[in-house]
Amino acid sequence: MQPEPKYITIKNIIQEKIIKGDYIVGSKIPSEAELRSQFNVSRQTVRLAISKLVNEGYVVKRQGSGTYVSNTYQNTQVTKSKKTIGVITTYLSDYIFPSIIRGIEEELSKKNYSLLLSSTHNNVDNERRSLDSMIQQGVDGLIVEPTKSNLMNPNLNYYLNLSESETPLIMLNASYEELEMPVIALDDEESGKTATNHLIDKGHTNIGIITKSDDLQGKKRLKGYLKALYDSKLSFSNDFILRFDTEAKSDLPVLINIMLQNDHLPTAFVCYNDEVAVMLIKEMDKLNIKCPDDISVVSHDNSFYSTVHPTVKLTSIEHPKEELGRQAAIKIVEAVEKGSKIQSRIFEPKLIIRNSTRELMDESKSVL
Repeated sequence: MQPEPKYITIKNIIQEKIIKGDYIVGSKIPSEAELRSQFNVSRQTVRLAISKLVNEGYVVKRQGSGTYVSNTYQNTQVTKSKKTIGVITTYLSDYIFPSIIRGIEEELSKKNYSLLLSSTHNNVDNERRSLDSMIQQGVDGLIVEPTKSNLMNPNLNYYLNLSESETPLIMLNASYEELEMPVIALDDEESGKTATNHLIDKGHTNIGIITKSDDLQGKKRLKGYLKALYDSKLSFSNDFILRFDTEAKSDLPVLINIMLQNDHLPTAFVCYNDEVAVMLIKEMDKLNIKCPDDISVVSHDNSFYSTVHPTVKLTSIEHPKEELGRQAAIKIVEAVEKGSKIQSRIFEPKLIIRNSTRELMDESKSVL
């Protein structure tokens, strides 16, 4: 038999004291620090216990004051008018995230669920604060896009504690490889392979890639790129594998410009996403390198960036965006209402072909 999670033990002890009258209605229960010391547990464990008590009507939290005993639990007719799902993404208003959030929101509204949003800006300290806030507010389920998913994350203990609780959780776009969490995502490895194979099919043999190093999507897209080259018995040059992380993104145009001044350029590039692809084409324009005449470009996500350039429209892997959000919402609601185990959903890539790639003639093929 599995031992009872510590947060449940703490919750039950406080609940029993409230029912017995040891903590009377309106009185303040011990602070988080006092409970941590008393039970020798982490802050997250205490907050999980408190959030359960809040949800069940035994206590109420007052901002800046503390947690107080409530008698709401005595009224069996009182229920929450709406359940709340917390959503934590790396960004809220940038790139494809408004579409993902719109899909989540539309599906939750059908079920009369509330949505509580937070963003991390791909910063682990912000992620910790977001998780703290969601736990304190007692959300009924969590949809989380991991922060810097390709790096060791200092907040893994939060997820382990949540996995011990009854709070359903599902990941978006990627998951932490150290944990076994359900995820709704695009098959990024297959996407990188599909994008690269499109170029190979057009006769390109000298192909570079610009990818992100601190997110798992970038790692998997790079893996797919390498697999496609390996399967076609093609080589690559390290000079044309350009990696960047979140903090270096602002420097990316300069790094691209330097790379493009190499004497022997690839005939094509695979890009991490459409935003990066547009950066690449703008730097090519500055150096009078034409897309696709001189260099073909394939990208990922099929976002609004794919059609912003005046003449070059990006060939790009479709990201499910709104459908990804809807599926995450459907699965989290099912888990909240039925207690069912959440199953992952991985979307197969689909290539949207525009005019950013061209077919090479036999005589113009470049072999490394």
